[in-house]
Amino acid sequence: MELSNLRPAEGSKHSDNFRRGRGHGSGNGKTAGKGHKGQKARSGAPRIGFEGGQMPLYRRIPKRGFKNINTKEIVAINVSALERFEDGAVVDVEALLEAGVIKNPKDGVKVLGNGELTKKLSVKVNAVSASAKEKIEALGGTVEVI
Repeated sequence: MELSNLRPAEGSKHSDNFRRGRGHGSGNGKTAGKGHKGQKARSGAPRIGFEGGQMPLYRRIPKRGFKNINTKEIVAINVSALERFEDGAVVDVEALLEAGVIKNPKDGVKVLGNGELTKKLSVKVNAVSASAKEKIEALGGTVEVI
């Protein structure tokens, strides 16, 4: 048994896709699965995470730092990774995916200048470092930022 094929025991999961409180013939009438009386049986029961007035866990735990919601996740590849393409090829995000250089382009692809290049390529990516652009253009290739 592995984590990838764990399943709940047969019959232990029930569908939550039925109407409650529609008479005892429905099997879920009268108290509609809420039991008898008590705070959780009433309308206006406390929200999820409410701890009876005690400071809730999500407010007791310290918060650190800053999470920028506008950040972009850029995938970086080196000039040496472009060596697998043929001379004169057009290297764009789709070509990099097909060649297996990247698995997921996320928010963009940037070419960095680490390594050597021996082929003339036409590179079309989201960003290029100055040293990578210099190496590609030194061999007669072109760089286009899309």
